[in-house]
Amino acid sequence: MAQRYHVFSLPPELLETLTPRNLISQPPPTEVSTLIQTTPPVSDNARACNICLGAIFADVTEQRSHFRSDWHRYNVKIRLRGGSAVTEPAFAQLVDGLEDSLSGSASSDESSDNSDAVKVLVKKIKRRSRSPSHSEERQIPLTALTWFHSPPSTQFGVYRMLFPMDTPASSYLAELKTIQERVKGGRKWAMFMVAGGHFAGAIVEVSRPVEDQDPTTSAKTKKKPPKPKSETSILKHKTFHRYTTRRKQGGSQSVNDNSKGAAISAGAMLRRYGEQALRDDIRNLLLDWADDIQGCERIWLRASVSNRRIFLDYENCVINKGDDRLRTFPFPTRRPTQSELVRCLLELTQVKTSHLTEEALRAQDEAFLASLPNPKATPSIAPAAVPEKAKPQRLTKEEEIYREKWYRLLDMISKGRSEPLKSFWEREGASLGGVDAPIPEWTEDRRTSLLQVAVQSGQEDVTRWLLYELHADPTIVVPSLGVHQETAANESDASNVPPLQGTGSRRTAYDLARTRAVRDVFRQCAGDHPDWWDWFGAARVPSTFNKEKEEARDEKKKQRKKGLREKMREREARERERESKQSDIDDEQVETKSELRSQDPTAPRKLGGSSGAADRVVGLTAELRAKVERERRARAAEARLKILTQAGA
Repeated sequence: MAQRYHVFSLPPELLETLTPRNLISQPPPTEVSTLIQTTPPVSDNARACNICLGAIFADVTEQRSHFRSDWHRYNVKIRLRGGSAVTEPAFAQLVDGLEDSLSGSASSDESSDNSDAVKVLVKKIKRRSRSPSHSEERQIPLTALTWFHSPPSTQFGVYRMLFPMDTPASSYLAELKTIQERVKGGRKWAMFMVAGGHFAGAIVEVSRPVEDQDPTTSAKTKKKPPKPKSETSILKHKTFHRYTTRRKQGGSQSVNDNSKGAAISAGAMLRRYGEQALRDDIRNLLLDWADDIQGCERIWLRASVSNRRIFLDYENCVINKGDDRLRTFPFPTRRPTQSELVRCLLELTQVKTSHLTEEALRAQDEAFLASLPNPKATPSIAPAAVPEKAKPQRLTKEEEIYREKWYRLLDMISKGRSEPLKSFWEREGASLGGVDAPIPEWTEDRRTSLLQVAVQSGQEDVTRWLLYELHADPTIVVPSLGVHQETAANESDASNVPPLQGTGSRRTAYDLARTRAVRDVFRQCAGDHPDWWDWFGAARVPSTFNKEKEEARDEKKKQRKKGLREKMREREARERERESKQSDIDDEQVETKSELRSQDPTAPRKLGGSSGAADRVVGLTAELRAKVERERRARAAEARLKILTQAGA
């Protein structure tokens, strides 16, 4: 079984053999991303800089001093922006070439001059990065793990999130060696997860304190050495759950309320209460653990955007929003539980191990580079110009006012606002081109004239005003394309309205009329002023309006309706008379049957005496049952009188 290493307790002899993992088979610089470090030649001395060319160090102190130098800082920045690292003499020449462009006066602070020089040189690199050659480079994405190589065939992976945020890739190895040093009180982490109403939190110790050393076996003692303590231990932990999410629906109640509006069901109110209780429980727990959280080196948080507000950005919050210790889990996690926290802790602190030879690494690197998308080549010949969409021209103030007038005019006509329309037309009618001016295309209106707008909107008063006072032209043709087919104009009581032709036929404002009242306005105007327009030809008005004829036609319709109502009344009376006769016949039949049964002594009789009479009325209507009951009582009275008369005789 392969040995597992803890990231905070790597053996010193292993650390001395580690080098950053780089591409073994490296293509030309123009085809490799600037994020890939050059591979230095393999040597016995492991302390070397992978960025700066020819930088080899005797000890860790010299290596750390190099990492803080301007030469190293310049090489790191230029590599991140697509350039190539320079040697120390070349960097000195670059700085000397900028002496005239710095402050202009001699300064005794060389470090300040060098820092200014780095800034100026980096600005030049930024300008170069906009060139086409830089855009042609392949971009290699960073992974969550950074790998180190240990000869001859072992690789170790560590999560980048363990290092400080501002740590460059070239300093990962130095930072890995730094975190091996034990600190007073030990290294502590805070880990929190919340999802679906489930919460799990813990304060863990990932490295034992400096005073807690493993006991060693004395040479004079023959006792068996005790089992070494584990590096990680859980100091505090807490889990709880609240009802905040509808089963199998997903999403919290607050998110659903924000998107669809507040629900009023009992379940929704319970979920809102659960969210409030969950937030209060978590914040109270953070307040109880405030001292432990302040002493933590890292704070790991798994929460959605809405749930992050529970931990951050509220009054007297324990964790500040911009805290450098905040980290997210760099791998997928499951439901927040204590066991899931333990799994994530082991995933973060255990070093990943692989065993690949140099040949296998080279084949892996070549396959990885081949899988990257090819850079877009810059065409040598300019392609044919693609027609672009015409951008809307910016309107002048006068054009905006002119369009606003048209919009107001069409709105007043469509809504039938007669009085404001007349006042507006007196002021602006001439500037808009008159009553027969075509409606502009930019209004996206499907009608051609103002009269057509009024007619199709069913505004009788506006139509009368346009025809009689403004002399609007009724012969203007309605556009055949993009016009709604108004079949309602033909569904009228007027028998002399001609039916519309097909879609491609000629249509006018009269054809758009939806009501009889609007059509009568055209016919009245045609009768009052026949010389104004070609009413019966170009305007398609079928006839003039004759008041006497219209009244006679209306009277005829009233008489027809009155006759229909009288016929309905007569029919109902006959139906009632037929039903009454049928009921009388049924009563007579019932009486006849009962008399025959009473006179025939041999007729079968039912037990129970008069119960048979009650059975005969079953199934009859209420009226028939009442009649049968009256007849039965009358016959009983006659029988009693007959008995009394016989007894008196």
